[in-house]
Parts: sequence; C-alpha cells; structure tokens
Amino acid sequence: MAQQFDVCVIGSGPGGYVAAIRASQLGFKTAIVEKRFLGGVCLNIGCIPTKALLRSAEVFESISHAADYGVKVDGFSADFGGMVSRSRKVADKMSKGVQFLMKANKVSVLNGAGSFKSSTELAILDDKGKETETVKAKYFIVATGARPRELPHLPIDGKLIMDSERAMQLEKQPKSLVIMGAGAIGVEFAYFYNTIGTQVTLIELKPTLVPVEDEDVGKELGKIYKKKGMEIMTGCKVDTVEKSGTGVKVTVDTPEGKKELKADMVLSAVGVTGNIEQIGLDKAGVKAEHGAIQVNRDTYETSAKGIYAIGDVIGAPWLAHKASHEAIVCVEKLAGLTPKPINYGNIPGCTYCEPQVASVGLTEKAAKEQGYDVLVGKFPFSASGKATGLGHEEGFVKVIFDAKYGEWLGCHMIGSHVTELIAEAVVARDLETTGHEIIQAVHPHPTMSEAVMEAVAEAYGEGVHLGSKPKLHK
Repeated sequence: MAQQFDVCVIGSGPGGYVAAIRASQLGFKTAIVEKRFLGGVCLNIGCIPTKALLRSAEVFESISHAADYGVKVDGFSADFGGMVSRSRKVADKMSKGVQFLMKANKVSVLNGAGSFKSSTELAILDDKGKETETVKAKYFIVATGARPRELPHLPIDGKLIMDSERAMQLEKQPKSLVIMGAGAIGVEFAYFYNTIGTQVTLIELKPTLVPVEDEDVGKELGKIYKKKGMEIMTGCKVDTVEKSGTGVKVTVDTPEGKKELKADMVLSAVGVTGNIEQIGLDKAGVKAEHGAIQVNRDTYETSAKGIYAIGDVIGAPWLAHKASHEAIVCVEKLAGLTPKPINYGNIPGCTYCEPQVASVGLTEKAAKEQGYDVLVGKFPFSASGKATGLGHEEGFVKVIFDAKYGEWLGCHMIGSHVTELIAEAVVARDLETTGHEIIQAVHPHPTMSEAVMEAVAEAYGEGVHLGSKPKLHK
C-alpha cells in the first residue's frame, strides 16, 4: 500500500531539503526522496567540499608568501591527500547537518530513486532498479538537480576525461592538467591545482575567462592567472583527447591552427545539464526541453497539475541560493501565502577562485545593448589601504548606473574574498537605492567594503582617492 503525504520532494540538495523543511514548518505532512546522499551535489560533491579545497590552497599560498609579511617558514609542502581528506570531512559534517534537520522537522526520508508511475504516484527504486515502495502525494516537488554536461565527441570516462566530482577526490595529485571550460568550476579547479604545484592549461571557447561576467573582470582574471604560471588559451576549443603513455594527448583548435598538448588528465568543466532522465516525467505528463523541466516561474508548477520543479533541474542560473529561494516561494504558495516573487535579474553569482569573482545585474556591455546611457565607476583594490595591508591589491570593484534615472544596473567585483561584499549591491538594488545614497552611507575604514562606495563615487565624479571626473558612456 502506498504511503500518503501532502508534499513529496524528490532530491535533497539546497532546493529539495529547504522545500521539505519549509513544507513541514507550514503543516504539510512531508517526505523527501534521495537516492544517494542528503544535501545533494552541493553539500557532498560540489559547493562545500570545493570551497574546503580552495581554502587549503589559500592557506598554502599564504605560507608560500610568508616572507612578504615578515614571517619565516621552513620545510612546508602541500599534502594533497590531507587536503582531500579535510574536504570530505567538511562535506560529511554538512550532510549530517541535513540529516539532523530532517529529523528535527519531522520530514520522512525515503532512500532510493524516485520515478513517477503517474502524476499522483511515485515509485521508490533501489540501486538495482527494483521498486521497494510507492508514494502518493497531493503535491510533488522535483528537485533532482544537474550533472556535468558532456561534449558528444569528448565523453567523460573518469580516466582520460574527468568531471568535477572526480577532480576533487583524486588519489594522487596530477603533475599536469588540462581544463576545458573557464566558467566558475573551471577557474576554481585551475586555482586549486595550480597553487599546489600542478601545471595547469585552461582552455575557453569565448574570448575571456568567466565569460558570463563583465569583460573587464574576465580580462583581469586572465592576466592574474598568467602571472600565476597557468597557460591560458581563450578563443580555443578541445578537438580530441587520446591516451598517450601514462597520460593524454590533447588536440586544440586555436585561431592559429591545431596545437597539441600533453597532460596527465583532462577536466571537463563545460557546464551542466538537468537530471531529467529516469524519473518518469513522461508517465507524469511533465514537459522538459533542452535538459530542463519547463515550469511557470511564478508558481513553479510544471505542465502536470500538482507537480512542481525547482533548482538546477529547471535551468539557469545553476546556483544553490537560487534553488533555495525557489523552494521557499514554491512551498509558501502551496500553503496559500503570498511570497515575494524572485527577481531573476538580481541573483548574485560568485566564483571562489583567488582572487574571487562576484557580480549581480547587468554587465557594461549588456546595459549598453539594452539602450541605457551608463555611468561607470571603477575602484582598484591597489588604492585600498585595507587591501594593501592584507597583501591582496589585485582586482577592483566596478559599478554601472543608468545616467537618466540613477538605477543601479550592475556591480562586478574581482578581488580577495569579494564574495562577502556583493550582498550590499544585491540589497541596495532590491531596495532601489540610488548611487548618492550609497555614497552618503558611512562605510567603515579601513575595510574592503569601502571599495563599493568608492566605485560608486567614481561613477558620479565624487571620488577623492583617484581624482576621476564623471563620464557618460554611450
């Protein structure tokens, strides 16, 4: 006999487990279905363990430059196995935290893969595909996330070409590594491996690294990575990967013709695609296109009544915080509440390489393409007393305003731990704060956050540390 629930969530990542908790808080009898591990990709093999690895790299880099700070350190080295082990401990701790939250909020955890038998019934399958039980619910929420996208001619095999999960759990540090794709995943692993001594070649089809970011940011990161000793190949794509001895031979299409590279391994970081297969969407009447479930972005209901979808499985932006917000809005609407709709134009993006990258809103190019007359302000961290004292003078804060009405169109940062600064721009844009209100708000000195105010002041010709004049960019 099928178990009965008000809400059944499929997938326990940052979208799924948040949806389950909020549903239970609002009085729904709730279950969550998970085939692998609570917390999903983010907590177990994504956001959290990669940040732990990156922190290890930062510590190693700091020790490497200890003499710059008047500190003598002798006899240190990178313990690759120890770094991987620490990242797994951090991930395990966070996953256990989700287990606690499920229990504390009285959410029933059903272990197995969920597959719809109809729009009102879900089968729970074991790892051999055998049905172990069935679930009926008034509402189903699909939160199955996404996985690394594979190029048709370059399939991920875990040996010649690996994905991000494999890259964070290697038994042995590669001496050389080719990374395909310079988005967030690509540049984060590039920083980690380069810092601890791996020779890294980073290949990107677009003209700059982190191509979804403002061009100035991508160019700056490219310059910094070259100084770190990485080989940067933009405007290029990998043609073939072949086994060569104990490593691989990579043929790259470049503007100058084909080029051959040799490395121990290749990491594919060319994006993600939604996990829409083998969950019975066709039996439930749920439509999906281009690797993503189609939903009404006001309610997150799919083409099947009573079935909803949130997070990476419904497409870009593929961000954990976006999934969690969608979970709250979706569930609160099911409960008859009136949550504020998500403003998809005001979701921040963060990349945790060093220097970090953070942004929200329109790039300068996009703003101009949309017809805005823009005021642009940029403040380099080299002019920041706090950044100079920290020994992290690289990067800048760039802001973009509409010259006519003063709307804050975009904010783009590259620098040490700027992911901690971007929230100011997110909140200010949400509140429709003007540039002059940012300038007039007293920012503490000395801090990295001052750079936001300084950049805004530069946009309006009121900066006192660079002596710039206001410019109208058409």
